[in-house]
Amino acid sequence: MKYGARNQLDGEVIEIKKDGVMCEVKVKVPAQSTMCSVMTLESLDDLDIKEGDRVKIIAKAVNVLLAREG
Repeated sequence: MKYGARNQLDGEVIEIKKDGVMCEVKVKVPAQSTMCSVMTLESLDDLDIKEGDRVKIIAKAVNVLLAREG
């Protein structure tokens, strides 16, 4: 998959907090830091993201998007 955003990191989902129609997904990155992405529960289900999954973090401007490959 190709993306226009150049800031991409690989990481592991360590926590998912669900609230209403939104959720917060925490991802551990190689620098032993975490990044968070907020998305709808529908997007979480569509991507089938679960704790322990490997994801790609794609950051552009103020948006942090997650992509599940494979």
